[in-house]
Amino acid sequence: MKSYTQMSRAELQQEYAAAQSAYQTLKAKGLKLNMARGKPGKEQLDMVTDICNILIKPEDFMADGIETRNYGEVTGIPAAKALFAEILDCRPEQCFVGGNSSLQLMYDAISKAYTHGLLHSEKPWGKLDSVKWLCPAPGYDRHFKVTESFGMQLITVPMTADGPDMDVVEELIKDPSVKGMWNVPKYSNPLGLIYSDETIRRLSAMKPAAPDFMLMWDNAYIIHEFEGDFVPFPDILSLCEANGNADMVYEFASTSKVTFPGAGVAVMATSCANMEYLKKLINIQIIGFDKINQLRHVRYLKDKTHTLELMKRHAAILRPKFEVVLEALDKEIAPLGIASWNRPKGGYFIALDAMHGTAKRTLALCKEAGVVMTGAGATFPYGVDPNDSNIRIAPTLPPVEELREAVAVFCICLRLSALEKLMVE
Repeated sequence: MKSYTQMSRAELQQEYAAAQSAYQTLKAKGLKLNMARGKPGKEQLDMVTDICNILIKPEDFMADGIETRNYGEVTGIPAAKALFAEILDCRPEQCFVGGNSSLQLMYDAISKAYTHGLLHSEKPWGKLDSVKWLCPAPGYDRHFKVTESFGMQLITVPMTADGPDMDVVEELIKDPSVKGMWNVPKYSNPLGLIYSDETIRRLSAMKPAAPDFMLMWDNAYIIHEFEGDFVPFPDILSLCEANGNADMVYEFASTSKVTFPGAGVAVMATSCANMEYLKKLINIQIIGFDKINQLRHVRYLKDKTHTLELMKRHAAILRPKFEVVLEALDKEIAPLGIASWNRPKGGYFIALDAMHGTAKRTLALCKEAGVVMTGAGATFPYGVDPNDSNIRIAPTLPPVEELREAVAVFCICLRLSALEKLMVE
């Protein structure tokens, strides 16, 4: 198969006619397929449904002398703190265990900074003239929406193979109005890369001009390998503490892709000083999160070793789905020279960079053919990809056979958008 960039105009027109014919055939199937978000598939949810049978008898609801059916324990039950501390490799007293959403905990932490200020804030952020936030991109669209919703100025930080470009970061944090930075440090969304040890070291040793700088560490995929063994990951809390930055970091994780996204448990890990400060504010808005669900997860997951065994079962379901996508891209797209993509070993996404100026057109064609994907530009602040190139593929929700159809549509749409651009040029 010949690269499109090496084809003559006549060859491009012939190829376009063939691709258009294939597209119309696929479009006529009336497909309704979804690869928009990183959701676990039904097989994964079915696999863990027995968690619902853990607590049955009245005595089952007691944990460390705590009646989980009643009020109290705003920072979470001790057993849940201990479980998350083992997984994150931090200390139980550094863990705040909440409801099912880590994103809600992130939003709430930033909201507290706006309304009340943080431990080291001179005043609430809402009373400042300017608040800026660093956004490594391509990145997680919901992160960007959180900070955008508070009126922050979002600043794009380029991503490298080792994580965010630290030379850029270290220059930007000299501005005292730069108040924080998003991070997905392991199997990043959507690039699937792992921050290097050197990048993590430099992040933990930063000296931002803002004394209340928030290093937001969304470790959503810390135990989410689908190829190979579990990859140990540095404890950012102890590293920041060793560098005199104990209060700078806020780490987050959840069981959303371990048990149920709609009924899981989330954690925020931070310094004990931050914990005491935030606890007083949070205790005004809530008396306690769902402790029954926290206990249910403790009894079901047991410990880190048992949890990693469960993740191997998830991996066995996920791995074939990623292989379907990568095999199709390797066969149908790689020889054409019109896109590049990552080959993750964990996480929930594949990031593809199409020919510049073709991402929106590709996804519009997909939608017309019944395949819904994350919108073009979503992986950049304000939803604007300067190159109109990056596309996030989420292979996890559809069954394998549906996924094959969806990827076939996607490949045809990639080809059509590239051909249209080349023929115009």
